[in-house]
Amino acid sequence: MKQMTAKEVERLLNDKKPLNIVDVREADEVAAGKIHGAVHIPLGLLEFRMHELDKSKQYIMVCRSGGRSGRACQLLDSHGFNIINMAGGMLAWEGTTV
Repeated sequence: MKQMTAKEVERLLNDKKPLNIVDVREADEVAAGKIHGAVHIPLGLLEFRMHELDKSKQYIMVCRSGGRSGRACQLLDSHGFNIINMAGGMLAWEGTTV
């Protein structure tokens, strides 16, 4: 599974690179703050909402610590998506949140 650190994701965002970030945490976790531009799809709903994602794009998956986003990566990878896991999740995120 491909991985990227939170610092690498933050650097790409600061450089205005177009990123597709999917936050798979639960609603109460996201309410405390998420990465600007991230799409919220809870892990439990991902299988039912993967049709909302475009297989021609690359997605960075995010959760609290990296475990759930790792499972999301496995699921989406098995369906042909180009996926990267943000290692350490939001616990490692030092950038701004919305």
